[in-house]
Amino acid sequence: MDRTLEPEVMDSEEEALEYDSMDFTEVNRDFAQLAANVAPQHSFVLDLGTGTARIPIIFSQMRPDCQIRAIDLAPSMLKIAQKNIDLAHKNQQIKLELADSKKLNYPDQTFDVVMSNSLVHHIPNPLDLFQEINRVIKPKGKVIIRDLLRPASSPEVMDIVAQANLDYSPRQKQLFEDSLHAALTIAEIKTIIHELQWQKVNIYQSSPRHWTLEKT
Repeated sequence: MDRTLEPEVMDSEEEALEYDSMDFTEVNRDFAQLAANVAPQHSFVLDLGTGTARIPIIFSQMRPDCQIRAIDLAPSMLKIAQKNIDLAHKNQQIKLELADSKKLNYPDQTFDVVMSNSLVHHIPNPLDLFQEINRVIKPKGKVIIRDLLRPASSPEVMDIVAQANLDYSPRQKQLFEDSLHAALTIAEIKTIIHELQWQKVNIYQSSPRHWTLEKT
């Protein structure tokens, strides 16, 4: 099945609220734990496509020694993210920024850790994103990325949505379906990593609908 792009930015208040109300607690915690396990002490961490900041909040609770910059290109997402950070009392540890993950305003080799969950499928040319990660990560930095895995066919997309048995509204289910159509395959991710000449990278299918990349 060919990739079908979806909008790069979810920036309506309605979509942001729909997204924030979707229960990703278990997968978010699993991803945050993966990043927390590899982050060196007192790391400077970048979270790309933070959405409503659920993952950096969980990460900050696991790793209070780390400082986090959490960025997104959607003001509506960041508005909710700031409320979530306020409620978690994490304003000193997590700083939000409106920014394009493909054109970061940070010097080279700034971050000890770059993490990103469910952003890659929003990017028209994912190589642009990975090249920018390559620029801002320190030479021995850690990269943890997770995203949806594109199925082989449209019927498989429908099967995945059905088998997930998620308590979603019709709009939330449509967002999920669109994201699966826009996702990459593991082979496509491996092609990007080969072009970057990254070493010590593990790319694997981490669930029936996700791939994970660990550069440690």
